Amino acid sequence: MSFYRKFAGSMLLGMAAAGAAHAQAPGAATASNPPTDPLQWLEEVAGEKPMDWVRQHNAVSLKELEGKPSFPALQARLKTILNSKERIPYVSKEGEYYYNFWRDAQHVRGIWRRTTLAQFQLPDPAWETVIDLDQLSASENENWVWGGANCLYPKGERCLISLSRGGGDAKVVREYDVARRAFVTDGFTLAEAKSNAGWINDDTLFVSTDFGPGSMTSSGYPRIIKEWKRGTPLDQAKTLYEAKATDMSAGAYKDFTPGHEYQFVERQIDFYSGEMFLREGDSLAKVPKPDDATAFTVRDQLVITLRSDWKVNGTTYSQGALLATDFKSFMQGKQAFEVLFAPTATTSLDNVSATKSAILLTTLDKVKNRLTELRHVNGTWQRRVVDAPKLGTLAASPLDAVDTDQYFLTVTDFLTPTTLYLATAGSDARTKIKSLPAYFDASPYKVEQFESTSKDGTKVPYFVIMNKKTKYDGKNPTVLYGYGGFEVSLKPSYSGITGAAWLAQGGVYVLANIRGGGEFGPRWHQAALKEHRQKAYDDFISVAQDLIRRKLTSPRHLGIMGGSNGGLLVGAVLTQRPDLFNAVVSQVPLLDMRRYNKLLAGASWMGEYGDPDVPEQWAYISKYSPYQNVFKDKKYPRVFFTTSTRDDRVHPGHARKMVAKMEEQGHDVLYWENTEGGHAGAANNDQQALMWALTYTFLQQQLR
Repeated sequence: MSFYRKFAGSMLLGMAAAGAAHAQAPGAATASNPPTDPLQWLEEVAGEKPMDWVRQHNAVSLKELEGKPSFPALQARLKTILNSKERIPYVSKEGEYYYNFWRDAQHVRGIWRRTTLAQFQLPDPAWETVIDLDQLSASENENWVWGGANCLYPKGERCLISLSRGGGDAKVVREYDVARRAFVTDGFTLAEAKSNAGWINDDTLFVSTDFGPGSMTSSGYPRIIKEWKRGTPLDQAKTLYEAKATDMSAGAYKDFTPGHEYQFVERQIDFYSGEMFLREGDSLAKVPKPDDATAFTVRDQLVITLRSDWKVNGTTYSQGALLATDFKSFMQGKQAFEVLFAPTATTSLDNVSATKSAILLTTLDKVKNRLTELRHVNGTWQRRVVDAPKLGTLAASPLDAVDTDQYFLTVTDFLTPTTLYLATAGSDARTKIKSLPAYFDASPYKVEQFESTSKDGTKVPYFVIMNKKTKYDGKNPTVLYGYGGFEVSLKPSYSGITGAAWLAQGGVYVLANIRGGGEFGPRWHQAALKEHRQKAYDDFISVAQDLIRRKLTSPRHLGIMGGSNGGLLVGAVLTQRPDLFNAVVSQVPLLDMRRYNKLLAGASWMGEYGDPDVPEQWAYISKYSPYQNVFKDKKYPRVFFTTSTRDDRVHPGHARKMVAKMEEQGHDVLYWENTEGGHAGAANNDQQALMWALTYTFLQQQLR
């Protein structure tokens, strides 16, 4: 798996009559002459004045929502769910052991622990604690939040441990000796930064981090890759590659497969395009793939996923296809490909992973997963469809792509508790390992999949989870959730929180598969890029209208919710069609699209939204940017904005300024900012329980 695939995975966005953007008056600010924002002082993340503002608003929201009679019981129930010891402890293999990071009521910050595969298959495995984050935080007087471990293959005895203060993306990296249960004295250590570090061998790392002035991109990510030898100062590390300051990032990794131990350097130009280089000694050879395609090696094969059509030697390979070719021959100029997957009108590629001898292909067919095995035998590809559940979501996670054909298969849907199986490529037999308990009684509910018709005629699928006895009388409290960006697919999944906090309270839950997502491959995503962004909002509005048309609900009882890019989605729809809703929940949102590219990681998303500093691009961004399109003379539904002080991906200033502006205009809004938590909004289970209890209490009071 490439550096970029890991990096991007850490990431989670008709102009109708009501709320249409006002035309600019003569002499108004333009992209080249931006206005002075009187609320910009709220962008000072930890400033005394902004934090006083935050504390005052938190107090108001907590007093109202925590004061509701139903709140204490709901918060207690959500704590029980989030801290349940019956949760599935997902593991990753390092050497002979299987590691898991775990939080519960006794381990608030969490423990990193390990067990064997035999033990893991038991109902109550015996775990060894490797790092106790609560103890470490107390002994070092730090607010550590777990950021992951990168262990040296194949034994996994030395690991690079990432820790953040409060849950942000910027992390401290420290080398850890697993056998000694201790950090390595004078070992590899990186100061707090948005870094990437990976093993080359016992004594050498790839490292990209903040090396000082000029070493970071305009997006706030590292642009310089170095090779760092043990025992030498970081500032003496050998520079291998420098990306441009205007690029998104740069990183490197090593494929440890015996006989195919390749080293790769990746330049990420923007979110959807990049260059890949094979490192051999001191030289870098460019891998001749399209810039907007992703690629990685599986033994002797290079596997390429296309985001756009690619014409090679008279043959056009379609957007969304998965190709394979002999890697060495490809690097020597031979362009001969096997098509491992070709999309259709209703199918798309969801994920690709590899076991010792097979590639596991997860595809989507009308937003339902299918699993296929591919084997490269005697120069040809053999295909086998895996007999797996046909409804819901499948996720295949190989134990070790080098040593075994075993993989974990996760099966989930809206009403069936998530189940983890142990499977083996080549067989349909699988062993049930773990399953979530039933956090709510699912027997009264059913799932329907409907389609709405968007403004341009596009059919937009959406799921509805509701009681079997639901009456189509327009009176059902309904939450419509969406995202619609960054090629992220919203798939069926089991949520104890949604079930207990909403369905069991009589609510209807709707999941919209709007354009901008990846449900139907790159074409579905690209249909809402940049100047086409409005199509995502039109799709979401069409789902709301379809719910009302079917009399599943009505504007009085319909609320919308989304986070991050989804927070922008509901913010835009709030300003465009406030007449359709009675509640809006906007979590860790982008809202000021005039300045988003100047705040934290915002510049990295210009491939998604466009550049507001370019007049032609600001012309279309300005039409939907929520912060610029909320007005005093409009009537809006009540909004609950949530964010985190420690979110160093989407700046908390977005939500702060939107709230302040709406309050100045006389609108009714609530605001809650967690002082920890990063982009997830919460740093531990108790904070998660509080956040969701506040959210669903707000929705209950608004939509009943």
